[in-house]
Amino acid sequence: MNIWKISIQNIKSKPLYSFLSIFILSLSVTLLLGIQQLKKSFETQIENNLSQIDLVIGAKGSPLQLTLASVLHIDNPTGNIPYEDAKKIGKNSMIKLAVPISYGDNYKGYRIVGTTNQFISLYKAELKKGRKVQKAMEVILGNTVAKELHLKIGDSFLSSHGLIENNIEVHSDKLTIVGILKPTQKVIDRLIITNLESVWETHDHGNNEHHEEQEHHEEHKHHEEHEDKEITSLLVTFKNPRAFLTIPRKINKHTSMQAALPKYELGKLYKYTNIGLQTISWIGYLILIISCVIIFISSYKMIKERAFDLAILRTYGANNYQLIKMVIYEGGIIVLIAFLLGFLLIKIALGTIVSLIQISNQQIILQELVFKDFLQIASFVFLMVFLSISLAIYPIINMNISTILSNEK
Repeated sequence: MNIWKISIQNIKSKPLYSFLSIFILSLSVTLLLGIQQLKKSFETQIENNLSQIDLVIGAKGSPLQLTLASVLHIDNPTGNIPYEDAKKIGKNSMIKLAVPISYGDNYKGYRIVGTTNQFISLYKAELKKGRKVQKAMEVILGNTVAKELHLKIGDSFLSSHGLIENNIEVHSDKLTIVGILKPTQKVIDRLIITNLESVWETHDHGNNEHHEEQEHHEEHKHHEEHEDKEITSLLVTFKNPRAFLTIPRKINKHTSMQAALPKYELGKLYKYTNIGLQTISWIGYLILIISCVIIFISSYKMIKERAFDLAILRTYGANNYQLIKMVIYEGGIIVLIAFLLGFLLIKIALGTIVSLIQISNQQIILQELVFKDFLQIASFVFLMVFLSISLAIYPIINMNISTILSNEK
C-alpha cells in the first residue's frame, strides 16, 4: 500500500478544502516571514550603523529627519550648518571623534558623501582595492555601489545635483574612483565617499561659468574659504557617558544648530513602528489558526466520510499507524506547498513594497531572514498543523471496524 499516493489522491479529491488550506496557510506564512524580516532589517540597521555614532549635529528641524538623513541616508537633510561652528564643537574635551559630512549630489541614485577619512572608521570599513581619497574629485565606492554599477578603480563619472537620479542637473566635474571598500552589511556599502573639498568645489564650479580660469585662484584661497563653507551635519562619538547629559542640551539651547541622539530617535521610531508590525503579526497568527481549523475540518470530514474505506483497508491488513500516517502525510504535503508559496509571495511582496516607497531603492537595505528565525516560524506552523491533524485522527484511533462495516451494509 503506497501511503504517499493515497494521501495525494485524498488532496485531489477535495480541491476546495485543499485550495483554501494551502492559500490561507501560505498567506499566514507570508505575513509572519515578512514581518520578521522587516523587524530584523530595522534592528540590524540600528545595531550596525549606530555602533559608534552617539550624536548628530545639524540644522534646526526634525531630530528624526536629521538622524535618518545623516546616519541611515534615507531622508533629506534639515539644512546646512557652518563648518567653522562644527569644528569648534568637535574640539570639546568630552568628544572622542567628530566627523563632518556634506552631501547633496548623487550618481544613479547613490548618494555622494563629502567627509574625512575618519568616516570610514565609524563603520569599521576597510579598503578592498585602491587607496583613500587624497585630493578633490577622487572617490571611494561602497562595495554595493561598485558591484551594482559595475565600476572599477580608474573609472570616472559625472554626478547629478540632488539625492534622486536625474539627467537634468549634471555637474561638469568628473569624479575619479581611487578605492573600493570591502562589504560591511552597513549603509556605507551604498555610499560614494569623497572629501569635503569635492562637494564644495562641485557646487562652486556649478555656479561659475569661468571654472577653468579661476581654478588656480581658488586653490590659493582654499583655506580662507573654509570660513564660509557649510556642511550637512557632524557625526559625534563621545569619550564618556557624561557627555550625553551636557553636550546635546548645550547645543540645542545656546546655538543655532540642533543635536539629535540617533539611538533615542530611531528607538522611538521603532517603538511606534513596532506597534503596527505587532498588529500585523497577530493577524498572521489569527490567519494561521483559521488555516489550522480548515485543515482540521478537512481531515476530520475526510475520515468520517471515508470511514467505510478505511475500515476495508484495516481488514486488508492496514494498521492504525498506517492510516494515521496517511492523514499526517496529507497535512505535510499541504504545509510544504503552502510554505513554498508563502516564501515566493514574501519575495514578490517585499520587492513590490520597496519599489513603491518614495525613496530611492538603493538606500533601502532589507536583510535576509536568518535561518534561525525562519526555522522558528516554520516549526511553529508545523506544530500548529500537527496539532490540528492530531485532533482529526481521533476517529481512526477509536474506529470500530465491525460496526462501520455492518452499518454500511
